[in-house]
Amino acid sequence: MRKLKVTELNRMTVDEFKKAERLHLTVVLDEVRSLYNVGSVFRSSDAFCIEKLYLCGITATPPHPEIHKTALGAEDSVDWIYKKSTMDAINELHDNGYVVLAIEQVEGSTMLQNFMPEKDKAYAIVFGNEVKGVQQQVVDACDGCIEIPQYGTKHSLNVSVTAGIVLWEISKKMRDKTL
Repeated sequence: MRKLKVTELNRMTVDEFKKAERLHLTVVLDEVRSLYNVGSVFRSSDAFCIEKLYLCGITATPPHPEIHKTALGAEDSVDWIYKKSTMDAINELHDNGYVVLAIEQVEGSTMLQNFMPEKDKAYAIVFGNEVKGVQQQVVDACDGCIEIPQYGTKHSLNVSVTAGIVLWEISKKMRDKTL
């Protein structure tokens, strides 16, 4: 096997990406403090053609060298908006017809492998702070919660790792429904 060169991957340009059809899947970062995590989520959002990113509260916004270090330019391709309050983002998304789901461990959560997005619905996925998770008032305002099953001694994953797993799984299921 030979590793492919970047030029052989036939990736879109930023301009092509901006014009491309994207999934009706939006990401909300609720008080994420690490700029490296923010950059990583930008990169995963680009990889899976996510519609938009909401950066809320203390979550940093581009341009910033630490975001760029992990985003590698995805902060230029993925549309984003800043909201002072995550609740403002949730309310705006609900007003626009989105089903809003938090990634959190709660009573009655849906395990990620069991979540099945409905065709023709738009979804927003909320990822929380590295220490505190998604704020309780935000969880209360969401339409439901999704949980990644874990089998070791730790109770959580890094937010950027979580975003990569969740965005892959949900985008895969949404794409399967559109085929």
